[in-house]
Amino acid sequence: MSDTETSPAPRIETVDAAEIWRRAMESARVRDAEFTSISGAERRPLYTPADLEGFDHDRDLGYPGQFPFTRGVHPTMYRGRLWTMRQFAGFGSARQTNERFKFLLEKGQTGLSTAFDFPTLMGYDSDHARSLGEVGQVGVAISSLEDMETLMDGIPMGEVSTSMTINGPAPILLAYYIACGERQGVAPEKLRGTVQNDILKEYEAQHAWLIAAEPALRMITDVMAYCAQRVPKWNTISISGYHIREAGSTAAQELAFTLANGMEYVRRGIAAGMDVDEFAPRLSFFFDAHLDFFEEISKFRAARRIWARKMRDEFGAKDPRSWMIRFHTQTAGVSLTAQQPENNIVRTAIEALAAVLGGTQSLHTNSMDETLALPTEKAAKIALRTQQVIAEETEVVHVADPLAGSYFVEAETNRLEEEAEAYFKEIDKRGGVVPSIHAGYIQREIHRSAVLYQRAVEEGRKKVVGVNTYVEDLDAKPEIELHRIDPAVEREQHERLANLRKRRDAKRAASELDDIREACRTDANLMERFVSAAHALCTLGEICDVLREEFGEFEEPNIF
Repeated sequence: MSDTETSPAPRIETVDAAEIWRRAMESARVRDAEFTSISGAERRPLYTPADLEGFDHDRDLGYPGQFPFTRGVHPTMYRGRLWTMRQFAGFGSARQTNERFKFLLEKGQTGLSTAFDFPTLMGYDSDHARSLGEVGQVGVAISSLEDMETLMDGIPMGEVSTSMTINGPAPILLAYYIACGERQGVAPEKLRGTVQNDILKEYEAQHAWLIAAEPALRMITDVMAYCAQRVPKWNTISISGYHIREAGSTAAQELAFTLANGMEYVRRGIAAGMDVDEFAPRLSFFFDAHLDFFEEISKFRAARRIWARKMRDEFGAKDPRSWMIRFHTQTAGVSLTAQQPENNIVRTAIEALAAVLGGTQSLHTNSMDETLALPTEKAAKIALRTQQVIAEETEVVHVADPLAGSYFVEAETNRLEEEAEAYFKEIDKRGGVVPSIHAGYIQREIHRSAVLYQRAVEEGRKKVVGVNTYVEDLDAKPEIELHRIDPAVEREQHERLANLRKRRDAKRAASELDDIREACRTDANLMERFVSAAHALCTLGEICDVLREEFGEFEEPNIF
């Protein structure tokens, strides 16, 4: 070969990195574990661009504060303002809960979240025979406007946002709140807060209903119409996936059934003669934050995207506020364990971080002792401090939707949206949400998922620290202080109700109840009658008895 000739370039073998990785995985040692989400979804060992085929940034992701809101409902997200920090509070008497409210506000809570006892949730007065032994046990007992006034005593109702977790009798509790504000000198248009008022999920999951489905839905649209005109800052319904998830659903079922319920409420509002943009901006949602960190973050992102598309493209909403899904989140009560309760602090912190990274607008963190009793002040303060540490110390609040673009998170978001869409089609095929409830379809789906997860725990395929792994003495009592309700609360509540009935204008109260009965037989707005009855000191049970007599009670289908 001459000096001027060049030798051929050496052959360089192309290396397929993906193939090398796959071969390494095939020969590698893998733990004996079930690699699925808490919901049972398959988890591949690695996610790549191949999992995002057809993904379009502008269509599927966009920017915070812009359609489809995948990345958040506000342009600045937590740079503008932090989420509202709420701690679910309610126990014993209205006076005791008022003291807990003030304690939490003093410790830095920025909104009130009210838990009611079972008699109140079911529409019975504290002195009803069915209320025996339950008054004030799992929430606060509210039977009249006077109880509501005690609950809010010394709390500036025009400045503090109040959430009320109640459904069947929700319009009546809202009427008490409006009347209480008026007595405080706060006009209804200045009141801010949320009433849960989501009856569909009661039939599906929580089972605390008051009357049959159709008249219950009529009351909800009455609340929407009334508040749109008179209490414009109030969120008239908090469409709740939380209780669906706590009953045992998967993340996809929580997403699908919650949004299906939301769309049913929108249809009912439109059918009642309201413009969608008149009431949709005041709809809010309530989701569970479970322990599967990435699945939960993806669920929140998918919820925003689905709702935006449905509201704009199917319901024709023109106002961008109608496209935005604003939601409160609560960490998963069902994930807490009575065994080694201090571990619940860690669980709650992880769940709360998922809610924040998922872009929640409001957050409640469960206390470590809630599987054993109502929270003590110490446990409630630790739960609140958990949120404050995330907000002030972790620096995760500086960037909107920080996990966007992750192959895994975007693939999970897509998967959850696809599974939700499949459920929407099935519900539509069955005639809609209400027929699906009457047939027991939604209830069966939730039950099936609950059984599958419980079986996985019992067989050890899903690990729960302190329950089926790292187990300690099962007979040992938790070494933490527990909050107990004094039986005197029930006796004192009975005395207050008896005294109220003696003092009030009995003829006026009876007349107001008659007016409610008459309104039930027409298309009159029941909220107007409820507010008037509240001022006349009609009790919760008296009003609910009229509703039960006029509308009948819901009969649960056999789902087995």
